[in-house]
Amino acid sequence: MTTQTLKRPAQSSDIRITLTKRATRPYVNAYTGGILLGIVLFLAFFLTGNGLGASGGMNRVIVWIEDAFVPWHVDRTPYLLDMAGGSKNPLDSWVVFVGVGVVIGGFISGWFNGRLKVETNRGPRVPVRWRWLLAFIGGAFMGYGARMARGCTSGQALSGGATLSVGSWVFMFAVFAGAYALAYFVRKAWN
Repeated sequence: MTTQTLKRPAQSSDIRITLTKRATRPYVNAYTGGILLGIVLFLAFFLTGNGLGASGGMNRVIVWIEDAFVPWHVDRTPYLLDMAGGSKNPLDSWVVFVGVGVVIGGFISGWFNGRLKVETNRGPRVPVRWRWLLAFIGGAFMGYGARMARGCTSGQALSGGATLSVGSWVFMFAVFAGAYALAYFVRKAWN
């Protein structure tokens, strides 16, 4: 009697290996990246009449979810009413498509450059849970701050700064000063 070898079906680990088994390429030079970002920002203004931004898109996704569960609240709140009141779809905005493009572009770039993997960057003596807690707290502060400042670092600082908005320049310097001052207290999460 002969033994036949059956081919095993493709498993999810095979797909993961296919997606992540690429040679890691070096990062783009910071000056080259800055020039490319400036060109992308110019093209965004030139082609669409809008700059770049991310927090507005995420805000509209949250309003969309809110409108699905508590539409009466959205219909009574003036700030939300502009985005999703009545039959308006909050996802019908250019900034939502920018956010989707960032996710898709980041995925493609990560795959192309051999960096598509799930990992937690942290210092050698920092537990993974502590690093995730710090990331959540920092993200919550940044999200809240972006709404208070009426934009994030890409929408407020880059796009607003490119149009020479004084408020955007003040925001940008405040972000850098605040990050530099806070870095002293959170440096142990990386050392």
